Amino acid sequence: MCSVALSKQNQVIATANANHAFEHSSQLTLLIQACLDHAAVSFSELQAVALSSGPGSYTSLRVGTSVAKGICYALDIPLIAVGTLASIAWATHQVVNHSDALYCPMIDARRMEVYAALYDGEGNAITPVENLIIHEQSFQTYLEQGKKIVFSGNGAAKCQAVLQSPFASFEPIFCDARHLGSFAQNAFELQEFESPAYFEPFYGKAPNITTPKQRL
Repeated sequence: MCSVALSKQNQVIATANANHAFEHSSQLTLLIQACLDHAAVSFSELQAVALSSGPGSYTSLRVGTSVAKGICYALDIPLIAVGTLASIAWATHQVVNHSDALYCPMIDARRMEVYAALYDGEGNAITPVENLIIHEQSFQTYLEQGKKIVFSGNGAAKCQAVLQSPFASFEPIFCDARHLGSFAQNAFELQEFESPAYFEPFYGKAPNITTPKQRL
């Protein structure tokens, strides 16, 4: 999803999303301008840029990172990186607030693969971000103990038929720039910034690059 949001004092004041996936290269800068216009905010008023740092689509992460770096370099403002899975887990917790539940955001990585991690109700990572092949025994260590897990993200839907348990629930919450605001505000106050020159997104796994076949 190509998504942009503008926040002020931890409140989202404008948002814009592309209608289709994988439109970052053609739509991202247009969406940024649309948000600024809607909120009557100029580029010179921006104090920082936060980006979703991955994991996810290789090309989308590259485009998003390049645009964010360019804005930060041109305006001499901080760059803030927010983990994509952490932001989805936080958004899910706002909707399904179970203090004793675990939250498992999933990003589709093709076939039955997903990028996933487990978080508690306070946003603390229980497991590291991993590239997983989902099967019937996935997460059974927690589910068999009666631990409720709330799955979300665009990778969760395809796993729903496999992860059969009364303690597993699924929420239709996906990547969205609106989810970055709280993390970005906290990082801004703590001055936890990235280098516009050297920051690289977290891809999760190596890109799948092939040589084009010659057409006869």
